[in-house]
Amino acid sequence: MTVEDAGSEPGAVRVRLDIGYDGTDFIGWARQPGLRTVQGVLEESLSKVLREPVQLTVAGRTDAGVHAEGQVAHFDTRAEVDGPRLVHRLARFLPKDVRVKAVSFPPSEFDARFSAVRRHYAYRLTTAPYGAEPLQARSVVACRSDVDLDAMRAASRELLGLHDFAAFCRRREGATTVRELQRFDWERAGDLLTAHVSADAFCWSMVRSLVGAVLAVGEGRRSPEWVAGLLLERERSSAVTVAPAHGLSLVAVDYPPAAELAARNARTREVRTVPGAEGCCGS
Repeated sequence: MTVEDAGSEPGAVRVRLDIGYDGTDFIGWARQPGLRTVQGVLEESLSKVLREPVQLTVAGRTDAGVHAEGQVAHFDTRAEVDGPRLVHRLARFLPKDVRVKAVSFPPSEFDARFSAVRRHYAYRLTTAPYGAEPLQARSVVACRSDVDLDAMRAASRELLGLHDFAAFCRRREGATTVRELQRFDWERAGDLLTAHVSADAFCWSMVRSLVGAVLAVGEGRRSPEWVAGLLLERERSSAVTVAPAHGLSLVAVDYPPAAELAARNARTREVRTVPGAEGCCGS
């Protein structure tokens, strides 16, 4: 079965996994021969426990060093699966930096990738003069203590909506960079600044590029108008600094009700463009 399939194989059960991991020591999500990846570690453990090959489809492929608190993946199996027991067994098989937090059995139309309505990320910074707390050093990025949070919020608002985010994305052949950014705001709790970023989907390096561009505004190096102007560009902008990977975490993925899964799968596969714009590629 490939990721293009919308339903489970005949006679198989579709299994959903809710996953968390510390991405520090992984070369990203996607399986790569000879390298330690989240997908590779999970598939190896699942295959041992279920005694059959397992291939995962994921909601969003995270890059090297990026974390997840609410990642979602699915697979099909003919093995008999008890959800709570599988969670317990995987806790013994898996390394400490990746956990399967829940196992459930969605309808066969459920697809972790194509059924997703939106994905939510958090990016965490600290303005503490001494940098990140030692226990947060793998998930919080130090920044200047005098950043202008109001300016960052103003710049973030300029980016909301349906746009071509080509300036913020590393190009993938045949992939569109049109996305609907539904949330991009900031909250402060003492020295901790957290960016909440939500969209129907994200392209490669998009969240970290958005944060990097807005942080340049907060540090007084750029203006909110400069950030808005990036939406007019159709190639990756060399003026945008990509924020460090370890501050980013995938915190949740939203899905529609069961009756709407098939329609969502079809819609996600459609080619998207910005109204009035031309030249976007397939998804």
